Amino acid sequence: MTELEKSYDASKVEADIYQKWMDSGYFNPDNLPDAENRKPFTIALPPPNVTGILHMGHAFEGAIQDAIIRFQRMQGKRALWIPGTDHAAIATQSKYEKELYKKEGKSRHDFDRKTFFTMVHEYALANQSQILNQLKQMGLSLDWSRLAFTLDEKRGKAVHTAFKKMYDTGLIYRGFRIVNWDPKGQTTVSDDEVIHEETTGTLFTFKYSKAFPIPISTSRPETKVGDVAVAVHPNDARYQAFIGQVHDVDFAGTKLHITIVADENVDPEFGTGALGVTPAHSHMDWEIAEKNNLPKPQVINEFAKMTDLSGPLVAGKKVTEAREAVVSWIKDNGLLEKEETVKQNITKAERTGGIIEPLPKLQWFISVDKKFRHAQSEKETTLKQLMQEAVQSRETNIVPERFEKTYFHWINNLRDWCMSRQIIYGHQIPVWYKGEEIYCDIDAPPGDDWTQDTDTLDTWFSSGLWTFSTLGWPEETTDLKTYHPTSVVVPGYEILFFWVARMILMSTFLMGEVPFKTVYLHGIVRDSKGQKFSKSLNNGLDPLDMTSKYGTDALRMAMIFGAAPGNDVKFDEQNVKGMKHFANKLWNISRFVITNLEVDSGQWTVDSENPIPQTDADKDILAKLENTIAEATKNLELYNLHEAAQVIYQFVWHEFADVYIEVSKIQLQDETLKDNTLQFLLYTLNCNLRLLHPFMPFITEHIWQLLNERSLLAKGDLLIISEWPKL
Repeated sequence: MTELEKSYDASKVEADIYQKWMDSGYFNPDNLPDAENRKPFTIALPPPNVTGILHMGHAFEGAIQDAIIRFQRMQGKRALWIPGTDHAAIATQSKYEKELYKKEGKSRHDFDRKTFFTMVHEYALANQSQILNQLKQMGLSLDWSRLAFTLDEKRGKAVHTAFKKMYDTGLIYRGFRIVNWDPKGQTTVSDDEVIHEETTGTLFTFKYSKAFPIPISTSRPETKVGDVAVAVHPNDARYQAFIGQVHDVDFAGTKLHITIVADENVDPEFGTGALGVTPAHSHMDWEIAEKNNLPKPQVINEFAKMTDLSGPLVAGKKVTEAREAVVSWIKDNGLLEKEETVKQNITKAERTGGIIEPLPKLQWFISVDKKFRHAQSEKETTLKQLMQEAVQSRETNIVPERFEKTYFHWINNLRDWCMSRQIIYGHQIPVWYKGEEIYCDIDAPPGDDWTQDTDTLDTWFSSGLWTFSTLGWPEETTDLKTYHPTSVVVPGYEILFFWVARMILMSTFLMGEVPFKTVYLHGIVRDSKGQKFSKSLNNGLDPLDMTSKYGTDALRMAMIFGAAPGNDVKFDEQNVKGMKHFANKLWNISRFVITNLEVDSGQWTVDSENPIPQTDADKDILAKLENTIAEATKNLELYNLHEAAQVIYQFVWHEFADVYIEVSKIQLQDETLKDNTLQFLLYTLNCNLRLLHPFMPFITEHIWQLLNERSLLAKGDLLIISEWPKL
């Protein structure tokens, strides 16, 4: 029989407990008792990127989901939590290339495509192995038999099938449009994969020539060598008389043909209220040019250098050098009217840090506004409408509800999704060319003389299929019929657009149903001062350092305890230390109860019946326990995990330990009360272990097994599949 140590040492038990769970097979819901009669409950793990190691955000997200899935499993559900990782194409290739260059001085251009892909893939899988081990160390009850990877063979088939279906419906097209170009990574990125960095810049107000009637303002004068128009608001009285005029000017060494046009998108309050239109280097300007049938000369290339079309003054120069040259020319020619320092946002690629250049390029897009006949409903609709209706109809609920407004605002302003990338690591686009012919298929071209498109798909295309590709789609599997739509998804609010919206897009189009019934959005884990964890601030913390110091349960409970849905979490090590004290309190409670029982008789086994109170203290603890069960259950069902944790903590420490156990020491001295008091102690401890298990699984399972060894449980086996306490 295991000896009861004086204090709880997490390091001695956690690995063994996790192995017990693994050996039981209960992470796989098909192995649960009476599995076929259980109602399914499914979570698909937001797949961590295979670019590094587990961070505090992963630990927080994992603790929330594990608490949910353990609660649902104990409530008798057929609870499936699907594990997996994301190949994170741009991030992984970029990180690997940096390391490769540092070690060998080589880049992707030193290898053929297949070799380089294999090199990056091996690097990704090595990272994946490390991440999966860390997830296990956090105690996460994932069904490892269903492990998925966004770039594995099964997901590859799903990706190509989805592409083909969207292509055949006319929703995927190849077009020449403005995209976000990353000169550093040499690839396109989506609107959601850029960051806006506030900096100080200069706003220049000037005229193209002394004869030109309208001054314009810009912080990027180097792009003005590509201007084809000046746009003003149609109701701006200052400029109405000039609308429709055409002016030929010599500007900074090149000739410009400028048409003055009206457009309602122009802000009359910004600068002079007149916008120099550079169609090839601005999304808005491109649209103005399209409406007015204007040319679109490209004056900046893929390497952020000026093209020959920009004129001899700046051709071949870097953008920053060209800016200085154009400003000097404007000043030398007496055209500068004003120069002022302003705050401005620099747009950068999130993964490489490269400054984004909007450029016109031939790319693959998904049309979000094109009407099509939906295969399942047979109604005419658009992808944008499908995404809106999923939330409007309440088929998918967003928690907290305030993020609905953010969701709809993003969708209402959504442009066609550019989802081709000029990198090697990823799903290669399943399109082949032969002269002017284009052929799209899931597997291969019709003959040997076809050349496959060299671009790969945006990572979010494959992760957008996550809820159903992990369940076997495009095959009609039993898993797919049983577990889809999934019950809840638990990402951070910052990827509401990246991932959540795209999963809704993909699932409603391909499956004819929402991917999940609830979106539980959690906040960002920040340091104790409220700052983001970052290398530059040197404030990063490894969650496994915390678990080795205080135990996994302490970290999990501390992170959930004060975290309302959607709110950022200030991480303070003192809170983890406090929860280690709580774990020790639970251990001391358990030692007290166990050592006071006659362990050899088995007469104190807890059955399904509530013990009968004989004293006021019995009545009081029973009433408070009932209230705790009710409150905890309600809050867990509503995904208010922090409130459930607080209610349970309050009861265990302040009602059971501080009050009832102290009274029980007196009652145990009375032979007429002793037996019933022992039964009350055991019953309350039993309920406490079950209530705490979703939050603190290791210590509760360990104590449960100690009770099992001593024949103090009516139902043995593991706590992980015990019944949630009922009123």
